[in-house]
Amino acid sequence: MPAKVKARRLYLIPVLTKALDILELLQTENQPMVLETIHKRTKISKTTVYRILKTLVHRGYVGQGADRQYRHIARPRKLRFGFGGQSAEMPFSEAMTASLRQAAAIVGVDLVVLDNQYDAQVAIENAETFIRERVDVVIEFQVDEHVAPIIADKIAEAGIPLIAVDIPHPRATFIGVDNYRAGLEAGGLLADHALNYWDGKMDWMIGLDIEEAGQLVQSRITGAFQCVKTRLPNMPVESFVRIDGRGLREKSYKVMLDFLNRHPKDKHILVAAANDTSAMGAIAAVRELGREKHVVVVGQDCVEEMLQEMQRPNSPAIGSISHEVQVYGAKLIDLGLALLRGETVPPYNYVEHRVVTPDLAGRFLEGSPQNAASSTAPGSSGEPSPRTLGAGKKKTVVKKSSTKVPAR
Repeated sequence: MPAKVKARRLYLIPVLTKALDILELLQTENQPMVLETIHKRTKISKTTVYRILKTLVHRGYVGQGADRQYRHIARPRKLRFGFGGQSAEMPFSEAMTASLRQAAAIVGVDLVVLDNQYDAQVAIENAETFIRERVDVVIEFQVDEHVAPIIADKIAEAGIPLIAVDIPHPRATFIGVDNYRAGLEAGGLLADHALNYWDGKMDWMIGLDIEEAGQLVQSRITGAFQCVKTRLPNMPVESFVRIDGRGLREKSYKVMLDFLNRHPKDKHILVAAANDTSAMGAIAAVRELGREKHVVVVGQDCVEEMLQEMQRPNSPAIGSISHEVQVYGAKLIDLGLALLRGETVPPYNYVEHRVVTPDLAGRFLEGSPQNAASSTAPGSSGEPSPRTLGAGKKKTVVKKSSTKVPAR
């Protein structure tokens, strides 16, 4: 005698199944229906249909008109923002992604994150993906100004609001630091060092630039040069040299190594890097050649590795300009929501920046940069930045800048 096969229990909830049958019927028909019709189509008792409909009306899934007909109400879907991150290998980009994920989760926005891989063609392909995915807002963080019009045009054609981080894109709302003023701050630190430790001597000032990023980001180096020229007015113009480090560690290491090898006797070299990744490449070259006493470096972004480097004894790293990445997430989400509401927002939105020197680095690493600022001062304008200097020790006064550009 064959063994009996035990029936599998499905653990279904009958009344919930009936409610879904009614809701799916209203969705499929997509037109108002009276109770009698729903009863006949679903073969559910009138009493049960009535109670389920009243519950769905109460919860906002179904509407009932004056004619006593019921209709399905399309509930608003969650908003979806697309974020094209600069590169998963760039610490600042990853920190921005984390900040954005946190802010999106708080307000209930779905975030679609794609990695631009520091590659122009990948950034274009990711923009096309966002369009196919029909996201509500695109937040673009990619490094190449030459493809910015291509990306912006595609997104504009799709009717999607665009927010551009750091690199301006046509018809996009911009958010980022005031690059020129951040550069002035970096130049102030370098000039201070030359005046206080090298008796105002300078053989070279190197600007490790990011040529493909365009003039706005390059103004970080422009600002640094301008401040040093103001503070050390007798330096010949040919002693200020821009070198393209692409914002990448390996590239910056190679070009800095080459420069130092070509100038083995020079002992007073200032380096302003467009970002900390580039600064770390330069520092690796300096350390490899044993030139720590001859070179000082200031970066931009204030990433964790740079903060750790500043704490090393006799490090060439004397500072970095924090772009306060932790605030980007909330600001980006707020901008995106404002654009969707049709509000007028400024075309340029500047976030604050802050000077961080070795004495402050440890407190930044502890995760509370806001509490680390012992004093503040207005943004640099090419004048000497206030510092307290002790014998053989690097001291600091933090300066914090925040500006907004009115709509124009």
